[in-house]
Amino acid sequence: MLITEITGNIAHESIEHLHVDLLELEWYEANKRIQRKISNDGTDLALRFLKEGQCLHEGDILYQDQQKVIVVHIKPCDAIVLKPKTMLEMGTVCYEIGNKHMSLFIQGDLVLMPFEAPMYKWLEASGYAPWRAKHQLLNLLKSNVAPHQHSESTSLFNKIIAMASNLSKDDE
Repeated sequence: MLITEITGNIAHESIEHLHVDLLELEWYEANKRIQRKISNDGTDLALRFLKEGQCLHEGDILYQDQQKVIVVHIKPCDAIVLKPKTMLEMGTVCYEIGNKHMSLFIQGDLVLMPFEAPMYKWLEASGYAPWRAKHQLLNLLKSNVAPHQHSESTSLFNKIIAMASNLSKDDE
């Protein structure tokens, strides 16, 4: 079955009366534009998203008829989890992780990344308090600037630091 577009998401659509067939993906497969996968019920799927920036999210509906719906499920994986105490710590840790070209996810007040022992040890040695846990990695932080662009006004790090500076001035 050829899938070229996402038809909806179960967060916004009722699928109570339908049989749910899951397409289970690893977090890093959600951004692939072309791939061949098999759903849990054995449906052979050819995913081909030709538009730039299309990616799959938890609960996306890939196919629906009167009896069944094929839905994306992002599998939990081992993750490094951090809970920054301040906006400044949030900005600093996100900058440091991004500077190492690691995938970074923001979910609620948590910073998450796929588990890698060297990064975990580096975070501990740098004074952060990471912990290891199983998590779905769902909200990839997308930088709106090119890697290593060091422009004062447009870098994501500078925007976060400016926000944190304004917050700390309000506390004075």
